[in-house]
Amino acid sequence: MMWQDLVFLVGSLTSVMFLYPTLRDTASRVPRATSVPSMLIGAVYSMTFFTLGMTFSAVGSFAACTMWSLIAAFRAPDDGAITDGTPVPRVSEWRPRLTAQVQRVVEAALPHTTGDEEFDVAPNSD
Repeated sequence: MMWQDLVFLVGSLTSVMFLYPTLRDTASRVPRATSVPSMLIGAVYSMTFFTLGMTFSAVGSFAACTMWSLIAAFRAPDDGAITDGTPVPRVSEWRPRLTAQVQRVVEAALPHTTGDEEFDVAPNSD
């Protein structure tokens, strides 16, 4: 076992200890914009540590990922929490808005032409 493995384990368990009061306090509210990315980072770190053979670090990162997952599920502000049965919008509801946004980005990125421009092209000589 590498000493670094223990250092990462201690760091992850320390963050779990600091997150525990947030999970216990029913009045605390953590936006999903904070908790979900933290959860995903913990999951990626856990998989990465596991593939490096750093088992203790992987377990610690997974514990932090689990804590952030619980915070995301139970301590998010009332903005359609995943536990209150709020339906997820259907693809047909968000696709037109997304398509319009993509179209605006593409139009802004392309050069504006009127179609009357002359192109300096060498004639094809066969």
